[in-house]
Amino acid sequence: MIQTLFGSVEQEPTLLEKLKSGVQKTRAGLVSRIEDVLSGKKTIDADLLEELEYTLISADIGVTTTTEILDRIRERVDRKLVNDADELRGLIREYLLEVLQTCDRPLASVEEPPAVIMMVGVNGAGKTTTIGKLASHLKSDGHSVLLCAADTFRAAAVEQLEVWGERTATQVIRQNTGADPAAVMFDALQAAKSRKVDYLIIDTAGRLQTKTNLMAELEKMRRTAARVIPDAPHEVLLVLDATTGQNGLEQARKFTESSGVTGIVLTKLDGTAKGGVVVAIARELGLPIRFIGVGEKVDDLLPFDPEKFIESLFAK
Repeated sequence: MIQTLFGSVEQEPTLLEKLKSGVQKTRAGLVSRIEDVLSGKKTIDADLLEELEYTLISADIGVTTTTEILDRIRERVDRKLVNDADELRGLIREYLLEVLQTCDRPLASVEEPPAVIMMVGVNGAGKTTTIGKLASHLKSDGHSVLLCAADTFRAAAVEQLEVWGERTATQVIRQNTGADPAAVMFDALQAAKSRKVDYLIIDTAGRLQTKTNLMAELEKMRRTAARVIPDAPHEVLLVLDATTGQNGLEQARKFTESSGVTGIVLTKLDGTAKGGVVVAIARELGLPIRFIGVGEKVDDLLPFDPEKFIESLFAK
C-alpha cells in the first residue's frame, strides 16, 4: 500500500514478494528445518550430518543432490574450511543455487516466427490452465500468440482452452472431438506461419508416461511440426504438479526419453512443501525450470529465476 495525494493505492507485489508467498510451505519444509537442525550446534558431527540428510531428502531435494551436498560439506570439514554448523546454511544455499544456475537457459528464440511451444504432461497437472497463463504472460510482454487445441480426446479440454482464449483475447485453432491431434496441429502451424504470430502454443492430451502408444503419438506430432516448420517444436514444456514430489521426477524422466522435453513448468508450488523437487529435476535431468505456478490468478505463472527462487527460500 502506498500513499498518494488522492489516498492509498494498492501496490503490485514484486516478483520476489510473489515468490516468497508462493514458496512458504517449501521454506517451512526445507530451510526452517535446516535451521532447526543447525540451531545451537557448534560442532559438525555424524549425527548432525545424518539429520541434515534426512531433512534434505524429506524436502524432495533428491538422493543424488543430497549426497553431493553432504560430500561437499565433509570435504570442507576435513580441510578445515568450515568451522561450525552456522556456516553450513550458506554452503547448502550456495550449492542449491549452483545446481539451478547450471541448467538455466532462456526460452528458445527463432529468427523467423512462429516459435512453437508444445505442452505435455499427465492429466491433472494443470496443463491447459498453464497454457492460458503462459499466453497471457507472453502477450503482456508484447508478443502475438495463437493456441492449438490438440487435446482432442476430451471435449472439455477444447472448451477449457477456448475459455482461456476468451480470457486472454487469444484465438484457438480447433477441430471436432476425436480428430487426429497431428492434423489439428498441422492446421495451427499453417495458420501461425501465414499470420506471422510470435508464438504458437500447442495443448496435447494428458497422458501417463507409462502408456507407450500415447507417448508414441507425441513423437508423431513432433515429426509433423518439424515438417511444417524446421526445428519445431522449439520448446517441449512438461507441466508437473509440484505436490507429486519425487513422482514428478519420474514423470519428467519418462517424458524426456520419449518426447524430448526441453524445460519444466512446475504448478501448484504454493500448495506443497515438496518444492525441493525443482532442484532434483535440474540436477538429475539437466532440465531448466521455465515457469512456476504460485496461485490461481492469471498472473500467478512466474518466469523462473534461480537467484530469486533461492533468495525467496533463504531470505530472513
